[in-house]
Amino acid sequence: MIPQVDLRKPEEVMKLSRLGSLHQSRISFMRVLLRRLASENWHFDKPNWNIDDDGFGYATYSVHGPERSYTLVAFAHDLPAELRSDRVIAEAWDCTFTLHDGIPSEDDIIRLKNNVPLQEAGRISKNELTLSRANRSVRLWNYVVDSLAAGIQPDEKKLNDVGYLMRTTAVYGSGKFGASDRSKISDRQEMRTPFQAEMLTVYLIRCFVMDLVDFVASKKGGDAAVKLDPKLRKSMGIGNSTGLGMAPFLVNHPALLSTWIYARETALARVRAIKTVPEETFSEMREHLNNALKNARSWTSEHEIQKPKIKIFCDELAQVVSKFETLDKEDYPWDALHLWSTNKLSEDTQEQIISALFEPYSELVDDLSDCMYIDEAKHFKIDASISTDELKNQIKENYEWAINIDYSKKENQSRFWYVSESKLEPRLGERFEEDGSELEQPLAVARDIASLNSDLNKKQNLGEFLLAYPEHRHIVRRIQLSKKFPYSEIRDNLLNNKMLPIDMLRCKLSFFGATKFDPRSDRWVRICMFKDAPFPEELTNKDNWSYGAHAC
Repeated sequence: MIPQVDLRKPEEVMKLSRLGSLHQSRISFMRVLLRRLASENWHFDKPNWNIDDDGFGYATYSVHGPERSYTLVAFAHDLPAELRSDRVIAEAWDCTFTLHDGIPSEDDIIRLKNNVPLQEAGRISKNELTLSRANRSVRLWNYVVDSLAAGIQPDEKKLNDVGYLMRTTAVYGSGKFGASDRSKISDRQEMRTPFQAEMLTVYLIRCFVMDLVDFVASKKGGDAAVKLDPKLRKSMGIGNSTGLGMAPFLVNHPALLSTWIYARETALARVRAIKTVPEETFSEMREHLNNALKNARSWTSEHEIQKPKIKIFCDELAQVVSKFETLDKEDYPWDALHLWSTNKLSEDTQEQIISALFEPYSELVDDLSDCMYIDEAKHFKIDASISTDELKNQIKENYEWAINIDYSKKENQSRFWYVSESKLEPRLGERFEEDGSELEQPLAVARDIASLNSDLNKKQNLGEFLLAYPEHRHIVRRIQLSKKFPYSEIRDNLLNNKMLPIDMLRCKLSFFGATKFDPRSDRWVRICMFKDAPFPEELTNKDNWSYGAHAC
């Protein structure tokens, strides 16, 4: 059994401000994917490249594993500037994509050509796993093409200030718009870790985008053109604009969320239990912390909340680098570093240190990625045989934070979650300023817990109670889940007027492996994916690319 210290308690970990301070780590889904592609020797090819001299047409990228293949089908469009938008209501994009399960036939390509560019207005089939779209970076695309066409490498700082040449505005999966249900692929070894189809889609999009910029530049510049320098090419990721559509996921999948957090907390507990550290590992950790500091110093944002957080983050990481030099290598140094940061530093910096602590310890951390999926249906059943007194005890044990909130105050019920009619996307309304609260979605966990608790006014069988109060079934299920899955619940009021939805977005995106969180409001954020990641021809079993020499 691997030694470990006690895990941090849910009441510390599951506060929204801390979840909104998480960073990518070894168990993030992008890194899990690339380790598998390398260790299983997956190979890549580009069967089709039907792109014209102006950069429009379609291409396919196939990846072949031990048992099956997957193919990205990419379409590049001639998009007028006035139609380019990152908003979900957009109806046209620079590029559209789907990930096909296997190798598409000519008939498949024709079918996809007629549907994928339409996105929501089209339909894909059970043979497609994802649907996605992307727009060029207005700041960089033409600049990079013109530079390469003229035989000049683009400025490194300009590239790293943005971090990508295209950004996706959606990567849909799990049955949306006709795509395959998750159940079809969940028993495949390479797809068991969550969001592997989506991560593979983005990884192959990155390959396509970097090939496309070189191709367009070569056609524009002819013999004078050069390809993007490999070092600069590797520094480019894929951007993403993510809004409220992602936010409810963590609330709607409590058992899955708990497995993610439990894996991360277990990794931390294992590393903190290490008593002595050899000089080689100490040097490796020093490098990771320095790379994290470089990343922090190049992280920019214009958001009024994020700007001061970045300054504090940079200042504190510099303190961490200095503190590191005085650590005792022979007396639980990582536990000492963690406890010092918990007492002295902001949550953002604490969580960055935790991610860095995982880096030298693949043997302690990487296996935990196998524990980050769950069959949620197995835990859906309510145990109605218990008494209401037992349920009240469970509420007191895990939800006292919820029943102590005063819901008569407007600020504690100022928001409501609903689904937009036009795009079927989650949205957040202002209860006392807008109509529509009658359409509220069941995401008000804290308020609903308090309501249930007040209705449990006599001792009886839970089944009898739910027959009389069926509106409480969803919240009873959550309470019973919390007994099995201690990290299943965000311990904050999601209706409060000061609640920041971007904290939920960042939590989920950190498990994806995203970097460069740049909030544009409290409801949407831009990020970078696969920046500094190896391309297919560079994949090795050594997972050391996060916050590389060109940290975003």
